[in-house]
This record gives sequence, C-alpha cells and structure tokens, in this order.
Amino acid sequence: MTALPPPALRLTVTHGAHELTVDVAGDLDLDTGDHLVETVTEHLARRPEVRGVRLDFAELAWIDSAGLSALLMVHRRACAAGRALHLDRRPDLLERLLRQTGTLDHLTARPGQDEDATGTNTT
Repeated sequence: MTALPPPALRLTVTHGAHELTVDVAGDLDLDTGDHLVETVTEHLARRPEVRGVRLDFAELAWIDSAGLSALLMVHRRACAAGRALHLDRRPDLLERLLRQTGTLDHLTARPGQDEDATGTNTT
C-alpha cells in the first residue's frame, strides 16, 4: 500500500462559548487558501453566537501572497458578520509578510474600528 503524503494544510476547528478557534498547520498558499476561507465561513454560518474568530498560526510552515489573500478574505467575512478576527501565535514569516505588505494593522483591527483612528491610514 502506498502512503499518501500529508496534506499541505491542516485545519483544526474548536468552538468555545462565543469564540471559534482554527489551528492552521502547514502551508497557506494558492493551493490551500480557499480551504481556510471556506472552513471559517461555514463555521461562522453555523454558529451565529460566535463573537470572534481566532486563527492560531503556531504550526504555520509557509505563507505566500495567495495565503495572505485568503487571510484578507477571512477578515472581510468576519467583519461583515460583526465578528472580531485575532491572529494568534504568528511565526516570524507571517509577521514579516504582514508588516512588509502593510496589512498587520488592517487584519488585527476590531470590526468597525476606523483605520484613521488607529493611525494606520495616515498620509
């Protein structure tokens, strides 16, 4: 029997009383980003009492621009539903990507928080 390679991305979803946590392990890229977006979207639709989404990146191995795009889409959907998005235990590679692209403040702002009030959209 031939062993299959491990999946490039593994998502583990847990529900608290008012919070959804998704452990993200592996590669978040062009091939896997949609899986993250679909998973978060489906769980939010099924759990209207959830007030926040926590993405735990402790086991993130890689992220590219398509993975960043997936994070932006998760943020958009969470905010549209009035839920906060938290990016927990960010490894250096994710932190660096968010800072270099100027998306760190955007992705970590609370829903409804005006970017001008946080100083992230100043000229």
